[in-house]
Amino acid sequence: MDRTIVFDPHLPWAALGLLAALSLVVVGLALWRGLSGWWLRALAAATLLVALANPSLRDEDRAPVSSIAVVVVDDSASNRIGDRSGQTAAALADVRAELERLGEGGRLETRVVHVTDHGDGGTQLLGALAEAAATLPPDRIAGAILITDGQAHDPEALAGFPAPVHALLTGSAKDWDRRVVVETAPAFAIVGEPVELRLRIEDLGAAPPAAGAAPLMIALDGGEPLRFDVPVGASVGLPVMLNRGGANVLEISTPPVAGELTERNNAAIVTINGVRDRLRVLLVSGEPYPGERTWRNLLKSDSAVDLVHFTILRPPDKQDFVPVFELSLIAFPTQELFMEKVDEFDLIIFDRYRRRGILPNDYFENIVRYVREGGALLVSSGEEIAGADSLARSPLNAVLPVAPTAHVFEEGFKPRISEVGARHPVTAGLEAHAPHPPDADGAPGWGRWFRMAEVEALAGEPVMEGPEGRPLLVLAREGEGRVAALSSDQAWLWSRGYEGGGPQAELLRRLAHWLMKEPELEEETLSGVRRDENLLVSRRTLAEKIGATEVTSPSGATTEIEMVEVAPGRWEGRLPAEENGVWRLANGDLAGVAVVGPRAPREFADPVSTGAVLGPLAEATGGGTKRLEDAIPGIRLVHEGRVAEGRGWIGVVDRQAYQLRDIRQVGLAPGWLMLLLAGFFAFAAWRVEGR
Repeated sequence: MDRTIVFDPHLPWAALGLLAALSLVVVGLALWRGLSGWWLRALAAATLLVALANPSLRDEDRAPVSSIAVVVVDDSASNRIGDRSGQTAAALADVRAELERLGEGGRLETRVVHVTDHGDGGTQLLGALAEAAATLPPDRIAGAILITDGQAHDPEALAGFPAPVHALLTGSAKDWDRRVVVETAPAFAIVGEPVELRLRIEDLGAAPPAAGAAPLMIALDGGEPLRFDVPVGASVGLPVMLNRGGANVLEISTPPVAGELTERNNAAIVTINGVRDRLRVLLVSGEPYPGERTWRNLLKSDSAVDLVHFTILRPPDKQDFVPVFELSLIAFPTQELFMEKVDEFDLIIFDRYRRRGILPNDYFENIVRYVREGGALLVSSGEEIAGADSLARSPLNAVLPVAPTAHVFEEGFKPRISEVGARHPVTAGLEAHAPHPPDADGAPGWGRWFRMAEVEALAGEPVMEGPEGRPLLVLAREGEGRVAALSSDQAWLWSRGYEGGGPQAELLRRLAHWLMKEPELEEETLSGVRRDENLLVSRRTLAEKIGATEVTSPSGATTEIEMVEVAPGRWEGRLPAEENGVWRLANGDLAGVAVVGPRAPREFADPVSTGAVLGPLAEATGGGTKRLEDAIPGIRLVHEGRVAEGRGWIGVVDRQAYQLRDIRQVGLAPGWLMLLLAGFFAFAAWRVEGR
């Protein structure tokens, strides 16, 4: 029980103060005039003021409740380095035992909160403490004890705390670590041009003096790494050149050093998207015809393509006695294009071109060299390839994947996707772009073509077929380059909407991009991505069957996963992605990498044990910071406002909190009684002064 006197005035306290001041003036005036009843007047005024203040006797029935100590345990990855897990477990057991001892009799209870790292967010230690405190009455919180390595990545999550906060630090004051820091890295880079990365190898904590330079390796897409020797602690710029478009994964690493805490931050991952500056295309049309504009419109619609287009308006074998200067719009710079600057083009297209003595064999031989060294060639023709002046009868036959039979089909037919074409990214799913559903006999829902040269496939993959299953579109690799042969000049019928038209724009776009080595159209790829806490491994291939994929985790553990075909030419496999970092993939002779989680995990950015982050909060709340390597401190129960930490001990506050069960309140000055008393004192003063 707790008994107190409380006031519930009938007038505001300011008004009561004014009345009290007036009463003092009146009593003082009576005393100055020598009135013998001045003290009775004072009693009358005091009685009225007490009545207006309305005093009451309040009895509270209180039930004592325990104070609450919050223990926050850091279970993040950085606090599992070395023997920190053992230190954490021992400290938690000792702290719980001490708090249970102090809580005998119900004076103190313990709440334990475990915190793990949250990906790129790091250790949200103070956020967890703030959430725990929000569920508790502030007047019952006795204090907080944080068992951690001191690396909290949310210092702004807790501005204050109603009780002392103590930090028990795992690790050692002698800890040190080496890490790789990526200062600047571009998000995009032009393929084939060097780009600079700003990097730094840095030692943290009580590191020994660095002896000379440290090796730094940069590996592109899991390939052979390049080695550089860089000074420790200094920022350096290193050149990197991307050799393909799309996402390029760079793994930057330095070898581990004896004595450092962890190897996890000795490597950093950077993803740079490779883009081509400008794609230069040379289009040579053998003669004007309706399909010429189809190619031109397609290539000109892409702002990244620089198109050089020539049409042979008057071949040398044409004799009409018209002066050349009156017919030629521009001189055909054959020497410059096909000998001097041929390597500057990303793609060369011969559209319905015949050998008419314009280009000598030396030029074709130079194009063969250009293809084998990484260039791209597309030959699109109809009956031209079947004649005596066919390009197949030139030195280009060394790289062409087809051989004409001299027969030309002059009948209506619907181009079909071949069996291998259903798996090739150039033609896979092309039927979905058809303007109409498939016919009853399974023919695609697009219009017919009416001319095709009969050819035999010598190399590569015939991805589209014409009449009698003859190759219509053949794709092949030659050396470092690529070649495509389209044996019909009727694609323009689709662009004109004949019989509903067809996906000519999509087909020709894919074909041109495959020739120019765009990564999304590669037919043999191996990649991985994180999906729903799993690593999804994707394999695209032209093969009908593939084996298991070998997956190596960032820690070095190797697992084989079976691949399931989810679409023609596309295979997938899954496994739990329990580690963040670079996963290495291998399937047959194809290798790849996958990045899971943050590219630079915040948890290992600085794993050195420190009190610098939590020290200001502990000091502001009256707590302390102790290292567990010295000793696990004892715990005391202290009174509120007293010192809560000292040598070898920390304290939690006995808040003496209670739960109110009942209140009884009795008035001490009934109005009628106080009015009678005031009247009695006033009458007595009149009687005394009247005598």
